[in-house]
Amino acid sequence: MLIIGIAGGSGSGKTTVVKSITGQLKEKVVVIPQDSYYKDLSHCSEEEKKVHNFDHPDSIDFDLLRAQIKELKEGKSVEQPVYSYITCTRSQTETLTINPAEVIIVEGILIFTDPRLRKLMDIKIFVDADDDDRLMRVMSRDIIERGKTVEWVIERYCKTVKPMYLQFIEPSKRYADLIIPQGGHNKVAIDIISATIEKSLANCHKK
Repeated sequence: MLIIGIAGGSGSGKTTVVKSITGQLKEKVVVIPQDSYYKDLSHCSEEEKKVHNFDHPDSIDFDLLRAQIKELKEGKSVEQPVYSYITCTRSQTETLTINPAEVIIVEGILIFTDPRLRKLMDIKIFVDADDDDRLMRVMSRDIIERGKTVEWVIERYCKTVKPMYLQFIEPSKRYADLIIPQGGHNKVAIDIISATIEKSLANCHKK
């Protein structure tokens, strides 16, 4: 089994890279999104939720994320949390069953900020993209998928997304084994990564 971490700023194209890799490797891959492991904010008021910093490492339940990655490595299935960006809460009744696979992709903006999580990864990839391109993607996603206003997105970008990127996410790039420039549109890099994964899996099967 290979554990692959794919990090990068919000809107960098991580999801595109993940989809490209899974499209090539098919059933060999299962994806673990960091976003499923945001801490539950059901105890917070609506005003507190509005100003919550989702781009700080403290917002992630790394203990649960690491525990479930370890269980998958042991060949066990896990019950992944279901998190709602609309309500900022974790479902108390619903989970998603994740079964082990040859390749586990852990994807998220903050996954390289946790040293113990990094140690579980065999390959670490950072998806890099121009700041303006990332902002446009973040605006489109948050407005269309998460029901946010343009004003809310811009304010959040200025107050948390950009500062947290500079403080935590961009510095974590130094832990990457591979850096993909041009975001998710770099087909050459994605093809090389897929070939590297296939080769690594072949070597594992020989052992």
